[in-house]
Amino acid sequence: MSFDPIPFNWLEALKHFALVFGSSMVIALVVCLVVGVITRGTKGIIDVFLGVLDFFVQIIHISPRRIWSLSVLTIREALRQKILFVFIIFAVLFMFAGWFLSGTADRPDLQIQSYIDFVLKAISWLVIPIMLLLACWSLPEDIRLRTIHTVVTKPVYRIEIVMGRMLGFTVLGTAILLAMGSVGYVWIKRQAPESVKKAPEIIEENPEESEEESLLVSKVPIYGAITFLDREGAPAVSGINVGDIWMYRSYIEGATKARAIYKFAGIDESDAIKDQLNLQASFEAFRTHKGDMEKGGILYKLTFVNEDKGLRVDSSPMINKEYTENRLKIDRKIEVKNNPDEEVIVYDIFDDLVDKDGNLTIEVACLEAGQLLGMARPDLFVRTPDRPFLVGYSKAILGIWLPMVLVIMLGVTVSCFVKGPVAILTTFTVVMVGFMSKEYMNDILSGQMQASGAIEAWYRLLTHMNSQTELPKGAVSNIITSVDGGIRNFLWLCQQVIPNFGIFSNMREYVIKGFDVSWSAALLPGILTAAAYVLPCLLISFYSLKLRELEAK
Repeated sequence: MSFDPIPFNWLEALKHFALVFGSSMVIALVVCLVVGVITRGTKGIIDVFLGVLDFFVQIIHISPRRIWSLSVLTIREALRQKILFVFIIFAVLFMFAGWFLSGTADRPDLQIQSYIDFVLKAISWLVIPIMLLLACWSLPEDIRLRTIHTVVTKPVYRIEIVMGRMLGFTVLGTAILLAMGSVGYVWIKRQAPESVKKAPEIIEENPEESEEESLLVSKVPIYGAITFLDREGAPAVSGINVGDIWMYRSYIEGATKARAIYKFAGIDESDAIKDQLNLQASFEAFRTHKGDMEKGGILYKLTFVNEDKGLRVDSSPMINKEYTENRLKIDRKIEVKNNPDEEVIVYDIFDDLVDKDGNLTIEVACLEAGQLLGMARPDLFVRTPDRPFLVGYSKAILGIWLPMVLVIMLGVTVSCFVKGPVAILTTFTVVMVGFMSKEYMNDILSGQMQASGAIEAWYRLLTHMNSQTELPKGAVSNIITSVDGGIRNFLWLCQQVIPNFGIFSNMREYVIKGFDVSWSAALLPGILTAAAYVLPCLLISFYSLKLRELEAK
């Protein structure tokens, strides 16, 4: 994988949400009180608190039956708008997709990745825009045509109208998503030829052997922490930088004491497969000379270390084959014979080499002089028993359902205070920024990207001043600094308010690469992100719809 799954710290996220949401509510309350006092005097203060109390009163008295009835009406309205025509586009895509996605027989893994990527992207690019248009257009159109009067004249709360719309579109989108997901799963299973479903797998311990194994699986990895030793054997922060602009991997030098040390926590016998410890490696080679190209890779070895018992057990030399899955199937019982005259010693990986805390430490050493081996934390992992492909695929579909629900909530919320075209444009902008610009804003605000402010950049451009020269002291410099500071504060506010849709796309990447979607690194942050916008969307929708003039066209 080219990404590093990091467990999500949900406690810190909860604290951050409470801080941002609480601060926003306090600021909104203060603004409302000030406006109320200016417009209505002391009576305005009472009106503000009565309005706040009205939300909680309606929440307590909501009726699930009324909400469901409004949801059914929402679904019927969407069906009358020919929403199911989206299946025609979906069917056309799948009828001709096989013509353009045919891969090569020598890289079946890339072929199956292209199939999965196409299916998941086709589903998300069809479902999410359709639901965005429906959510943004429905309520303003009802207000324009005055059909909403048949609802508001009945004993129905405004909050129930909002919840009915959200629930109705969610149910309809879920049904469409399940249908498309089921068709996509069957298409992948049928489209993948036998060479993709079952491909020969290289076993590093015995290269002459091979076995048939399906590529349509969900691998369940256990990642460890990585540290480095330099060429003298001293601890180092990282390996050697070979000049690659992508700083993802660090390199260890061959035929020296340089090592990459992986420490896997929580390893026990349940992680074994057929009395074997399954490892998978994806190291990258950097050659300072051509070397022996007939071998097909650089030699390296693994050393299992148990510091509690003072054991160091070396594996036999292995060949690192780049751009393939280096499956390392190591027998649970490792036989060690240092000298021909000595007796053979048998070590059990789980009984002897795993320490008392359940940690398995593995050192990686490059054996060839003048060659370097690059690695990152996910480049070596313990591969536990695989799960069916359907498990990971279902989680990827969930990764489409969550942003769909979030888009529906945002669309309905925005449509409560603006008209349809403006609601569509606003929601679309928020989604695009959340998908494409969230990381860019994080880099600017965190200080990782050294860039001047917008006003300072224009000033330097007009005065032909380079970026290394300091701004002249004076009023102009103070004004530029103040304005740029305000822009950064506004950018920070947008960064906090706009949801990070990139979290949901990570689930698709897991399945494309053949991995099961991680709960702590992908599913949990996605679920919490979608859930965090439920209450703010309900609050904004309720007060916007309550203050909006429904008689206006």
